[in-house]
Amino acid sequence: MEYVKYILYALVIFLIVKRFLPVKGIKNISTAELKKELKDKNKQFVDVRTPAEFQRNKIKGFKNIPLHTIAKSATDELATDKEVVVICQSGMRSQKAAKILKKQGFTNVTNVKGGMSAWG
Repeated sequence: MEYVKYILYALVIFLIVKRFLPVKGIKNISTAELKKELKDKNKQFVDVRTPAEFQRNKIKGFKNIPLHTIAKSATDELATDKEVVVICQSGMRSQKAAKILKKQGFTNVTNVKGGMSAWG
C-alpha cells in the first residue's frame, strides 16, 4: 500500500509541473518585443481581460475577447491562418487563451509574458 501513496505524489507533482510548462507551439514574447510587432498588419492582437479591465487600460490595435468567451467566439472573430498575439493582465489568462486557440486549430499563437502589468 505504501507504493500507492508514492504513485499519487508523483501524479500530483506531474500535473502541477505540466500546468506551468509552456504548451508546444505557443511562442512567448516580452512587452518590449510586442512594441516592435504592433504595426504588423498580418497579426491579430487579442486582449482576454474583462471588458471593464480593457476599458481602463488598453493598447491601441488590440481587440477585446474575454477569456470566458474565447472558446465560442474565436473562430468567428479571428482568422486561423494569421498569427494571434494574446495578452491579459499578468500572462496567466492569456496562456490559457493561447491553449484554447491551439486546440481550435490556430497554428501561430503568441503569448505576451507579464501582460499589461509589464507594459510600460
